[in-house]
Amino acid sequence: MPIDPAPPSPRRRWPWVLALAAAAVGTLLGLRAAGLLVLPPRHDPFAPLDVAEAPNWLTPLKLRRTRDDPAACLSALEGAGLRFEPVPDRPLQRGCGLDNAVRLRAGREVALGTPTLLSCRAALSFAMWERHELQPLARQHFGRPAVSVQHLGSYACRDINSGDGRATGRRSRHATADALDVAGVTLEGGRTLVVRRDAARPWSDGRGAADPAQAFLFDLQAGACRSFDGVLGPGYNAVHADHFHLEVGGWPVCR
Repeated sequence: MPIDPAPPSPRRRWPWVLALAAAAVGTLLGLRAAGLLVLPPRHDPFAPLDVAEAPNWLTPLKLRRTRDDPAACLSALEGAGLRFEPVPDRPLQRGCGLDNAVRLRAGREVALGTPTLLSCRAALSFAMWERHELQPLARQHFGRPAVSVQHLGSYACRDINSGDGRATGRRSRHATADALDVAGVTLEGGRTLVVRRDAARPWSDGRGAADPAQAFLFDLQAGACRSFDGVLGPGYNAVHADHFHLEVGGWPVCR
C-alpha cells in the first residue's frame, strides 16, 4: 500500500512562503514603476501620508515612514491644518536636543493650553490622534467636539522617572521633544475633562464605565496607542495619575 508522504514541516515551508511574498512584492513594484499598475493613494503603500484620510492597515507604515523623513513630516503637518512654526535644531548635548522640531500652537480643531515644543514626528502623531481619536470620541461620548487640550509640557532635559520620584539615569523622550503629557480636554460649551479628577479609579474599571467622562478618557488613551509608539496613563504608576504620556520612538508600549 502506498504511503502518503508526510507534509512538509512549518519550518521548511517558511522559506517558500517568504520567497513567494518577496516575488509578489517585487512584481507589484515593477508594474508600478512601469506605470502598468496604478493604485489609489489610500491603497498605495508608497503614497504620501494624508492625515485627513481614514486610517487603514497601511496607515502605520505610512506614518512611520513620514515621521522618519524631515521634509515629508513638515509637509504632512502643513496638510493636516496644524498651527506651528519650525524651530532651529539644537544639537544633542548630554542626551538633550531638538531635531526637526516645531512650536505647536494648535491642532486642526483644538487649541493648546500653551504653545509647546515638539519634534515634527511627535506633532504628526498628535495630528493623527486629534483627528481620528480625540474628535470622534468627544462626539461619540458627549455629542460635541473638543476645543482645547491641556498639557503638562513636552520638551524637558531630564531622565525617565522610575515611579518613586527617582531618576533612572536614562533620558526621557521629553529630552528630545518626542513626548507630550496631556492632562485634560475641554469640550465645546466649556466642560473640561481632567485626567486626575475624572479618570476611573482603578484605571482598569474605565472599560464599560457608567460615567461618560471615565469611559471617554479610557477610550482616549487606548486610541492614542494607534498614533503614538508609547502611551502611559493612570494605570501605569502614580507618576502618571494626572496625565497621559504620549511619545514616539522607543519600544511600543500601551499601559
